[in-house]
Amino acid sequence: MTAEITSSIGLLTGKAIFVTGASRGIGAAAARLFATEGASVVLGARSTDALDQVVADIRADGGVADAVRVDLADPATIRAAIDRVAELHGRLDGAFNNGAAIQAGPGPLDGTADEDIDEQYQVNFRSHWTAMTAEAALMRRGTGGAIVNTSSIGSRRANPVLPAYGAMKRALNSLTETAAVTWAAEGIRVNGITPGGTATEMMQAWEESTPGIIEQVTAASPLGRMGRPEEVAEVAAWLLSDRASYVNGAIIPVDGGAGA
Repeated sequence: MTAEITSSIGLLTGKAIFVTGASRGIGAAAARLFATEGASVVLGARSTDALDQVVADIRADGGVADAVRVDLADPATIRAAIDRVAELHGRLDGAFNNGAAIQAGPGPLDGTADEDIDEQYQVNFRSHWTAMTAEAALMRRGTGGAIVNTSSIGSRRANPVLPAYGAMKRALNSLTETAAVTWAAEGIRVNGITPGGTATEMMQAWEESTPGIIEQVTAASPLGRMGRPEEVAEVAAWLLSDRASYVNGAIIPVDGGAGA
């Protein structure tokens, strides 16, 4: 449970914000933080039981939250989720496209299955394209908005362990920058974040398939630890807020200096 949500002015007060991958990890932390900061949140994920619990926690603390099932591999469910936002709030002020899939079979490049590549394309690249275009269409009905896409530190350099994952996340960086330039005149800002090792369920799943990876990631951080989902969420909240009104087309590292 989060701290009780009060009526004081928050960073995101009055904004309607959509979040994908909101049932756990960074997405769940962001959903709770955005609500605490005054936003009305609509949360999407495949895991409806976990998603409903996040919504219940937010409502119990006095926040405004609704859930919608989203399968990022299915564009129709993404568009339907944005339609649901329109039904609930009549507008969209911000979107945090955070959902992702880890590569099922870690490296090497020439051992990556076609099925892994297809899933990475569908979930970690195409889903963002679909979501962004639907989100921008709804934002145009208002006065604009802000979009934040979750990429990865693995998009910034060679990624021999997760080659398909890294490639799709790097493509997402390009898409983020292109959207930022394309939609700026319409009052829609688009930025990305590249988290480093973060203590999430996805990281634990990677540890199970590649024992020792958490120790390796921790050792690579100048801060000597992995990040917390809440720390990543704080950066997304700022980018979605009016305080970041002149930040557009940025890909911001949230990695404790590991990529420096």
